[in-house]
Amino acid sequence: MLNLFNKSAFSRFLFVAALTFFLSMPGALAGDAGKSKGPPPVPVRVAKVEKKMVSEQVSLIGTTEAIATSMVASEASGVVEYFIIKEGDFVKKGKLLVRLKSIDLNLRLKAAVAERGKIRANFQNARKELERVSKLKETNSVAEKRYDNAHYAHLALSNELLRSEADIERLKYDIKQKQVIAPFSGFVAREHTQVGEWINAGGPVVTLVDLGQVRITVDVPERYVVMLAPKNKVKVWVKSISSDLLTGKISSVLPQGNPDARTFPVRINLPNPGLKIKSGMEAMVTFNLSTKKNALLVPKDAVVTMGNNRMVYLVAGGKAVPVVVKILGYYDGNVAVEGKFIPGAPVVIRGNERLRPGQAVSVQK
Repeated sequence: MLNLFNKSAFSRFLFVAALTFFLSMPGALAGDAGKSKGPPPVPVRVAKVEKKMVSEQVSLIGTTEAIATSMVASEASGVVEYFIIKEGDFVKKGKLLVRLKSIDLNLRLKAAVAERGKIRANFQNARKELERVSKLKETNSVAEKRYDNAHYAHLALSNELLRSEADIERLKYDIKQKQVIAPFSGFVAREHTQVGEWINAGGPVVTLVDLGQVRITVDVPERYVVMLAPKNKVKVWVKSISSDLLTGKISSVLPQGNPDARTFPVRINLPNPGLKIKSGMEAMVTFNLSTKKNALLVPKDAVVTMGNNRMVYLVAGGKAVPVVVKILGYYDGNVAVEGKFIPGAPVVIRGNERLRPGQAVSVQK
């Protein structure tokens, strides 16, 4: 019995020792378990590829220009007393651009105001005299001639007071015209005067350019211009500013074209928030034509840029599968693409910026 007990105890000892040695090995269990599980799937959101009829598009190069350019002039003549505006400055509507000397006008205004005070005092006295004489006339206690004298004296002073008021208003207007105010907000493109110079009435002060909205002129070949409609929206890319597409609107299709090139100028109005777009920049304009075609559409968020390539990630077998695509056009938040997939295929629209080919994904709703 003792031998059997000793053998059993020895066996248990060997088992415990072996288990302790195995568990003490680094990564014996945790490492193997980690290798078998791998990284967790990346959460993503998807949308389905759609096939729809869309307008055919053509992209052409145009040039930006300011819609409003004005040579601001002075309505009065005189010597420039104040002028601190410089070329390139941005000025807001109503800002003082130039002030001409107006000392003589201010002195004449003071004299006119004093003269008005004298006339007003005489007028008030004549009015009181007329009131007294009118009461006496009611009782036949005054001669008709005295009443007439009081009446016409009051009338003459009333007219003189009106003339004096008009003189003062005219002097105030003339003084106001000695100041040239910005008629709209914009950039000073050119200075036409300096402090101390004489300006004639109608003489230029500055050239002001309004870039709150810009106009793009594109020479469109005649085969395309007949398929454009005024007021249609267009997509605009000013590559020197941003990679984002802007939305403009056709303002006019000019009827007079270039008979040699067979092109017609098309004008597009484009908002310019932040005033980043300058006059003379290159702009790529994408027009929607009247002809239609079938196209595969994906949300624009599905397209990612990898070097010189554009691609979308399909979800197949729970993994991200990259597909290189060619952009064919842009349609209100969607992109027409050409690539190796079919309508109804799920493409990643959220979370694709951190995906790697073949990576496991978890589709979120």
